[in-house]
Amino acid sequence: MESVFVEVGKNLIPFFIERSQLHKSALLRIKFEDVDDEPTADSLLQKDLFLPLTALPPLTGNKFYYHEIIGFTIVDSNYGEVGIVDGVNDTTSQALFEIKQGEKEILIPVHDEFILNVDRDNKQILVETPPGLIELYLE
Repeated sequence: MESVFVEVGKNLIPFFIERSQLHKSALLRIKFEDVDDEPTADSLLQKDLFLPLTALPPLTGNKFYYHEIIGFTIVDSNYGEVGIVDGVNDTTSQALFEIKQGEKEILIPVHDEFILNVDRDNKQILVETPPGLIELYLE
């Protein structure tokens, strides 16, 4: 990987990677070009990093990136067509599909046990949710 974007204030600033190495198996230590002193390095700690979408490896099977499923149709094996994925809320402890059905919003947990199939060709996700979950949002 050549570079990452670091969120500084409300701006994404590109930082070029000079070298990187795994540290204690769960951490990645990165040396950025032109970051040569401790105060500058400290100012980058706890900042959010972003990658260009082109740097993400393609996922297959039932794995997906949240941004790629926007506009997909959710179909429940028991209920039928639920609606269109309008977004994914990942700010909660359990990520949620935000699904639009007309004027109503339906929230379904993004959980491996619920996701039966991701059909990228037809832009459709087949799920099997617990009985009554979808109907809670439609009453």
